[in-house]
Amino acid sequence: MHDRITRRVDSALHRHHDLSLTGFEALRRIAESPGERTSMGDVAEAVGLSRPGVTSTIGRLVAQGLVVRERGDGDRRLLHARLTPAGRQRVEEAAVTHDEMVAHLLGLLGDDVAVVTDALARVSAATRERR
Repeated sequence: MHDRITRRVDSALHRHHDLSLTGFEALRRIAESPGERTSMGDVAEAVGLSRPGVTSTIGRLVAQGLVVRERGDGDRRLLHARLTPAGRQRVEEAAVTHDEMVAHLLGLLGDDVAVVTDALARVSAATRERR
């Protein structure tokens, strides 16, 4: 079930915004960070990606002009991702599609939506605690 929902949201984001769901989640994480800038490690953790996975995802966003990579201020070994103006616009537009689609799909659950979202939140929290 989760896979079907994920595929539908991913497909809508690709079709309307030329973004994968993973790319959108990375952009949203960066957009919500102070100064619209965050470390690659923070993006990886927030989105649930490995180091190679986040490198690949951010690389695609850089190629689209949505993000730039920057070295850390204090520790030059650290890489950060910063949103560009084009990235800000894209994530704002894609967020509408994403949020409307998720709301629609959750709405199909009717009265069970609270039970399902609570269960998913508990599973998500439990997986974060194990890392």
